[in-house]
Amino acid sequence: MIGIDLSGRRALVTGSSSGLGRATAEALATAGARVAIHYRTTRDTADQKAALDLAQALSRPGATAPAYPADISNPAEVEALFAALDRDFGGLDILVNNAGIDGPHATCAESDPGAWESVVRIDLLGPYYCAREALRRMIPKKQGVILNITSVHEFIPWEGYSAYASAKAGLSMFTKTLAQEVADQGIRVIALAPGAIETPINRSVWSNPASLKDLDQKIAMGRLGQPREIANVAAFLASDHASYITGTTLAIDGGMLIYPDFRHGG
Repeated sequence: MIGIDLSGRRALVTGSSSGLGRATAEALATAGARVAIHYRTTRDTADQKAALDLAQALSRPGATAPAYPADISNPAEVEALFAALDRDFGGLDILVNNAGIDGPHATCAESDPGAWESVVRIDLLGPYYCAREALRRMIPKKQGVILNITSVHEFIPWEGYSAYASAKAGLSMFTKTLAQEVADQGIRVIALAPGAIETPINRSVWSNPASLKDLDQKIAMGRLGQPREIANVAAFLASDHASYITGTTLAIDGGMLIYPDFRHGG
């Protein structure tokens, strides 16, 4: 199989200062794309430093990798982000809607409406605002790829995280509907549903031997995934090798969705 070549493509990966976003930005850049880094706010100096360091690492002569702060749940900030992309990139070919939060653990009866709404604003409205701006640049050229990072929890309920599961399920249907709208305009829209991946956001789980053992038992392959295992698939889907794929969710979960607890019978 010919290697993945994204030379000449311009990509934005939201939430790319760490975790899956960082790995995806690195994979796209390795394949030849020019990648813009996004982080949430300049108030978090550690997040800002991580984003700027990654941007510097991915920059090459004649093709800098800019880093932009923006709250993707704020449509005005998203518009400003894409205006900056127009200035620095002259357009966009690949959008990866990766930024998201899971929010605090709370059952519906005990939940705080503000916290619940915050998850939905970031995890569902954020991708909508970004996709809306991206399509305004992709449709005139009749080409582009939008990748939405959902979760296995678009399929599997998750007690105490109803906002997250609802937002990811909504993002899945948004992916399908958007793909239906733009398929005849040369634009593909695909969702990636990671399972349990070893990233900083879930360090409290994988750094604890007892909780890690419990989690591994929920995965048919018996281990957590690595960020690069999601990133490599994202690079493939963004490439011409995946030119006939749109409007679907690809689960990258080590077999979590095949319910390994049932392999020895019901």
